[in-house]
Amino acid sequence: MRGIRVGSAFGIPIRLNWTFLLVLPFFAFLIGSEVATIAEIMNQSMGANIDLAAVSAGYTPWILGLSAAIGLFVGVLLHEFGHSLVAMRYGYEIDSITLWLLGGLASFTEFPEDWKHEFWIAIAGPIVSVAVGVACYGVFVLAPAGANAVLFVFGYLALLNVVLAVFNMLPAFPMDGGRVLRALMARTQPHAQATQRAAAIGKVFAFMMAIVGLFGNWILILLAFFIYIAASGEAQQTTLKAAFENVTVDDVMTRREALHTVSEETSVSELIDRMFRERHTGYPVLYGGELVGMVTLEDARSIKEVERDAYRVEDVMETDIASVTPDADAMAALQTMQEHGVGRLPVIDDRGELVGLISRSDLMTAFNIIQSGGTPGALGRRPILDDDGLL
Repeated sequence: MRGIRVGSAFGIPIRLNWTFLLVLPFFAFLIGSEVATIAEIMNQSMGANIDLAAVSAGYTPWILGLSAAIGLFVGVLLHEFGHSLVAMRYGYEIDSITLWLLGGLASFTEFPEDWKHEFWIAIAGPIVSVAVGVACYGVFVLAPAGANAVLFVFGYLALLNVVLAVFNMLPAFPMDGGRVLRALMARTQPHAQATQRAAAIGKVFAFMMAIVGLFGNWILILLAFFIYIAASGEAQQTTLKAAFENVTVDDVMTRREALHTVSEETSVSELIDRMFRERHTGYPVLYGGELVGMVTLEDARSIKEVERDAYRVEDVMETDIASVTPDADAMAALQTMQEHGVGRLPVIDDRGELVGLISRSDLMTAFNIIQSGGTPGALGRRPILDDDGLL
């Protein structure tokens, strides 16, 4: 998730997603508009003795609403640092912590597969939230009588951080409780299987949240959508990773002798004709036998039809190309494609020579073969497929 970097702590960049800039004033407005009601509830349940007239006068409700909203997101940030610092202790790298529409998100370069690691990383966030809630309650208890603003903000944050911890412990994968559930299931079953089961439970909770949200809580609907998509995505990634264990790019790629290539002097019109005849949507571009670029159907489409005879492949090809080596993991190749938004990668050996090409369709076909009981040795020597699975 992208965002504006606003600082760092413990070597972890802190970012604000643009959605945070919308939700912060919205939360401030929601809290500010209900200050008197919230204060009355706190008086009854916590013995706060807040002067309702004082917190409702003038601009005070909006100042209190903004203070409470900022405090809430500070608590969310500390929650994410709880996850991140425990993960760093186990040797995992954290890309960043991002505050966004639905709270906070710590981005790991690699998710833990050791169930003990995942258990303690997942539970650390809610523990920090409870600790923040206790600390806020301590300020609330020690605040002098008549300090209405302090009583309101810290009393409210004490309650909210504990509620945040409890809510996060719902077994709705990939929320913290869902990750704890997967960790416990992974003690006695393969990690991929535990992920599938935890994700299925998470989807059930997402459906229940969406039903509740239909009765007026749009935030629950958004959260349900996020949980469903995230659970599906991580389950798929985990399944792919398990299937491609010990499978290398060399096992899956189409080798150079079977590749269809073009030269940089080929016209864009000729390129599109070849794409139609050969049912390919991307080609390596060679000059003197050396790889100089990649050209795709999208590149060719950037030229108007009446001008395609006048333009050459060298005018539209991509020269800044990502690549992989033959001994790279197949899963690493897929991740590289996702990071660069491409459907295929040239395979370059340690001498800098093109030895093959690997595409998303190659990987998906290999995945289907492996899932059907095939072995990595049966994957190689296959003709190249385009992104539609065509020869």
